[in-house]
Amino acid sequence: MNALVQPAPERFVPLAPARIPEVMELERRIYPFPWSSRNFEDALRSGYSAWTLVSETDAVIAYAVGMLAVDEAHLLNLAVDPPQQRRGYGWKLLDWMARTMHEYGARSLLLEVRPSNSDALRLYRQYGFEPIGIRRGYYPARRGREDAIVMRVKI
Repeated sequence: MNALVQPAPERFVPLAPARIPEVMELERRIYPFPWSSRNFEDALRSGYSAWTLVSETDAVIAYAVGMLAVDEAHLLNLAVDPPQQRRGYGWKLLDWMARTMHEYGARSLLLEVRPSNSDALRLYRQYGFEPIGIRRGYYPARRGREDAIVMRVKI
């Protein structure tokens, strides 16, 4: 009997140092002030939770980096390749990070987001994040600095 071989759907893969150049290509396309490759290298060296969501062709669709501090996790970076946005990948990766951090003992997940990043704000609110504060001048911006909205969700 011949069975049709279906390509594997997207899957979560730990971010490895060899993937940093590919992630950096996305990072530069997505953010006006991207992380550096050194930021990603330091995160991996520090043992942070760093994941990619890859396609059936093994291309990076999205990536995220988070750290655990006792019972609270901090989502440091989450991004989806622009042509892949609005397809549910951000939600999938956010949920993966929340569940992974919960398995490591986190009971809440904290993040900062630019007020100007309406797509991210919508995703986080839909996931259940609530604003808990403002960090003034947190992000670099084209004209000075931009505040960050601090948000948290119980996981």
